[in-house]
Amino acid sequence: MEGTAASSTGVRRVARLAHHLHEQHLGAVIRLAPHGVAADAPSTTSVVLVERQGSSGVVILVREVMATLKALDRDSSVRCIVLTGSDRAFAAGADIKEMSTKTMVEMSHPDHFINVIGQAALLKKPLVGAVNGYALGGGCELAMMCDILIAGENAQFGQPEVKVGTIPGIGGTQRLTRAIGKSKAMEMVLTGKNISAAEAERMGLVSRVVPVDKTLATAIEVAQTIAGHSMPIVEMAKDCVNRAYESSLTEGINYERHLFYASFATVLCPFPEDQKEGMKAFAEKRKASWHDK
Repeated sequence: MEGTAASSTGVRRVARLAHHLHEQHLGAVIRLAPHGVAADAPSTTSVVLVERQGSSGVVILVREVMATLKALDRDSSVRCIVLTGSDRAFAAGADIKEMSTKTMVEMSHPDHFINVIGQAALLKKPLVGAVNGYALGGGCELAMMCDILIAGENAQFGQPEVKVGTIPGIGGTQRLTRAIGKSKAMEMVLTGKNISAAEAERMGLVSRVVPVDKTLATAIEVAQTIAGHSMPIVEMAKDCVNRAYESSLTEGINYERHLFYASFATVLCPFPEDQKEGMKAFAEKRKASWHDK
C-alpha cells in the first residue's frame, strides 16, 4: 500500500509539472519512471525529475537517475537536459542512517551510489539544474555537476558532512573551491553551514535566482535556447569551459584554440557546414539553419 501511495503522489507531482509547462507554453511533456525519475517525451529538451518516493532507497534512485541521464545523452533527438527536484528539495543528499553502518570497502565499491552519481559530470550534452529548496551534501555536489544552475529564491546549498563525522565525497571540496574560492569553500565545508540562493548567486555558484514558481520554466527556457544552436559546436564549447577546471591557463587556451580551428575543419568537425551556415546567416541577418537538426 505504501508503494502505491508513493506512486500516486509521484504521478500527481508530474501531472502538476506537466500542467505548469503547458501553461507556460514550454512544450515539455513529462512521463514518470519508477521511483520518482521523470523525463519528458522525445523533444529537444528533456526534463528529469529527481524525487524520492516513499521507501525507495537512495541507491535505487541514484542509479535510475544516472541511467536516465545517460540514455538522454545518447538520444540524438535530445539536445539539452534539465535536472530538477521537488519544491522542497533538489536533492537532500545521502541517507545517513543507511550510511552509518557502512565499511570503507562497501563505500568504495564501484557500484555504490557515491561512485555512480559522479557520472553526471561526464555527460556530453548540456545539463541545466533547476534548484528549489535544499541542495545539501550529495545534493549540492550533484547540483555542481550541472553546467548551469538556476536557483529558486528558497534554495539552500551546503556541505554539512562535517556535522556527521565525515567529509564531502563526490567532489564537494573540489568543485565548491573552484566555484566560490578557497575561503568561502573552507567556511562552508568546515562549519557545515548552508548558504542562501542570494549568497550562492553572489559567490558565483549559481547563474541566477528567480521566484520559486519560475525556477523550472526559466531552466527550460535556457535549455531551449541552447538547444537552438548547433549541437557539435555547443559540445565543443562545453568541453572547453570544463577544461578550465582541469588544466593550467596556457593548456586551456591551447585546447580552446585547437577546437576553434576544428570548428572550421571538414575532417575534424562532424558538421563543418554549421560554422559556415552560422556566419552566413549572421551576415544575411537571418536565423541559422543548423545541419545537425
